[in-house]
Amino acid sequence: MNLSRNVSEIIREHVTLEVESIDRMYLNVYQPQLQRDLGVVGFFRFHRGQPFAASSLMATMTRTFVNDLESFARQQQIPVISFQKGERKDDIASGYRAQFTKDEGVVFIGKAQEKAAVWRTEKRYHQASGQSYPWIVRSTAMVNHYYIYVQDRDFGAFFLKFCSYFPYNAKLCLNGHEYAKQQLQQREIEFQPLDNGFLTCAEPRRLQRICDGLSAEKIERLLRKWLRLLPHPFTKADRQAGWLYDISILQAEFSLTQALDRPLTGRAFFEEVIHENLDLGNPGQVQLIFNRRISKRTPGRFRTRVITEGVTPSLHVDYKHSKIKQYHKEGRALRT
Repeated sequence: MNLSRNVSEIIREHVTLEVESIDRMYLNVYQPQLQRDLGVVGFFRFHRGQPFAASSLMATMTRTFVNDLESFARQQQIPVISFQKGERKDDIASGYRAQFTKDEGVVFIGKAQEKAAVWRTEKRYHQASGQSYPWIVRSTAMVNHYYIYVQDRDFGAFFLKFCSYFPYNAKLCLNGHEYAKQQLQQREIEFQPLDNGFLTCAEPRRLQRICDGLSAEKIERLLRKWLRLLPHPFTKADRQAGWLYDISILQAEFSLTQALDRPLTGRAFFEEVIHENLDLGNPGQVQLIFNRRISKRTPGRFRTRVITEGVTPSLHVDYKHSKIKQYHKEGRALRT
């Protein structure tokens, strides 16, 4: 059988499963009131009843939070490791996850020093009296961050990264494909996974509905659930008074995975891409893809690259602050 040598024919005739899903999502977890100086002052003076906001009060909160984390890890027998410079955290996490046998729980906690935005106080002097007083200022510092790697019954693998210093901003990183795999297992629907996707599924339409059903409300519930289960930097009284975390998207990746009938199909696809010399970086072509008017004053980068790393080709398209990457995943699927 001869393989179709046209890009559209390859997609039309040789794709055995097509799944569109949220891929990786990286979210800000933060206290909205504590992102500005007046909110910080209000927290310590009017909520906690202190005469003024001070770095010493923040340091006391940090010691309590860190002690609670370490006590939690000891009580639950959770490994705590320090990430070394140059290590790939995903590789380390994969090793620990492979040994984790529970259906839900904290897999391990990783610690790393990273730069973060923090609040501190500096001494200032009153012009008339010459007396000193503390003043809240925003600064940056190298502080410990705690990566809490979790296996969730509904969402699968994710991690929550906490800055260990006030105002204790965090990041939530989850994966839509891991969520879908957990949902398929709960429904006892057979599937064959890829590393980050699906090769086959007994009920592809239900799989797509599951992927479409991953909503903001479900992500919010995931965060609230684990904020209740994990040590919290703010006391119960703080939370009852309304000092609660909010969530926003920092980075979102969306993917289309098209499983192919055989590895040769993917190679043929990229050979045709290279052969046709697609110029997606040309403004006229960008307009066709993104439906936006492009002129000389339009900011951002517009380019296309066809890259081969080893024997795996990939196509990269840049448009303003967004990027598209298309590659041959595990030799079995076209991932966009």
